[in-house]
Amino acid sequence: MKTLKQTKCGETVTVLRLNGEGALKRRMMDMGITKGTSICVRKVAPLGDPIEITVRGYELSIRKGDAENIQVE
Repeated sequence: MKTLKQTKCGETVTVLRLNGEGALKRRMMDMGITKGTSICVRKVAPLGDPIEITVRGYELSIRKGDAENIQVE
Protein backbone atom coordinates (compact mmCIF):
# COMPACT_ATOMS: atom_id res chain seq x y z
CA MET A 1 0.00 0.00 0.00
CA LYS A 2 1.21 3.48 -0.88
CA THR A 3 0.89 6.31 1.64
CA LEU A 4 0.71 10.06 1.12
CA LYS A 5 4.24 10.32 2.57
CA GLN A 6 5.58 8.25 -0.36
CA THR A 7 3.86 10.43 -2.98
CA LYS A 8 6.15 12.62 -5.09
CA CYS A 9 5.81 16.38 -5.72
CA GLY A 10 3.32 17.25 -8.46
CA GLU A 11 1.53 13.92 -8.18
CA THR A 12 -2.25 13.75 -7.66
CA VAL A 13 -3.62 10.78 -5.73
CA THR A 14 -6.95 9.58 -4.34
CA VAL A 15 -7.49 8.70 -0.67
CA LEU A 16 -8.30 5.03 -0.14
CA ARG A 17 -8.27 4.84 3.65
CA LEU A 18 -7.41 6.77 6.80
CA ASN A 19 -5.50 4.79 9.41
CA GLY A 20 -5.39 5.87 13.01
CA GLU A 21 -7.88 6.22 15.80
CA GLY A 22 -9.94 8.84 17.54
CA ALA A 23 -8.61 12.40 17.53
CA LEU A 24 -6.09 11.82 14.73
CA LYS A 25 -8.68 10.40 12.34
CA ARG A 26 -11.22 13.09 13.30
CA ARG A 27 -8.67 15.87 12.66
CA MET A 28 -7.91 14.49 9.18
CA MET A 29 -11.60 14.31 8.35
CA ASP A 30 -12.15 17.86 9.65
CA MET A 31 -9.44 19.05 7.24
CA GLY A 32 -11.39 17.51 4.33
CA ILE A 33 -9.24 14.41 3.90
CA THR A 34 -11.82 11.67 3.45
CA LYS A 35 -12.10 8.49 1.39
CA GLY A 36 -12.30 9.25 -2.33
CA THR A 37 -10.86 12.77 -2.05
CA SER A 38 -8.19 13.87 -4.55
CA ILE A 39 -4.98 15.23 -3.07
CA CYS A 40 -2.25 17.01 -5.02
CA VAL A 41 1.20 17.12 -3.40
CA ARG A 42 2.51 20.63 -4.10
CA LYS A 43 5.75 20.87 -2.11
CA VAL A 44 7.85 18.90 0.33
CA ALA A 45 10.11 20.79 2.73
CA PRO A 46 13.88 20.23 2.31
CA LEU A 47 14.04 17.89 5.31
CA GLY A 48 10.76 16.23 4.33
CA ASP A 49 8.55 17.79 6.98
CA PRO A 50 5.96 19.28 6.46
CA ILE A 51 4.29 18.35 3.18
CA GLU A 52 2.15 20.96 1.40
CA ILE A 53 -0.93 19.54 -0.31
CA THR A 54 -4.03 20.81 -2.09
CA VAL A 55 -7.30 19.31 -0.89
CA ARG A 56 -10.74 20.40 -2.11
CA GLY A 57 -9.34 23.64 -3.56
CA TYR A 58 -7.34 24.85 -0.57
CA GLU A 59 -3.73 24.44 0.49
CA LEU A 60 -2.80 22.57 3.62
CA SER A 61 0.44 21.58 5.33
CA ILE A 62 0.63 18.29 7.19
CA ARG A 63 3.35 16.46 9.07
CA LYS A 64 5.12 13.40 7.70
CA GLY A 65 3.77 11.34 10.59
CA ASP A 66 0.20 12.25 9.67
CA ALA A 67 0.86 11.61 5.97
CA GLU A 68 1.89 8.04 6.83
CA ASN A 69 -1.64 7.38 8.07
CA ILE A 70 -3.26 8.24 4.71
CA GLN A 71 -3.36 5.36 2.22
CA VAL A 72 -3.63 6.50 -1.40
CA GLU A 73 -3.70 5.14 -4.95
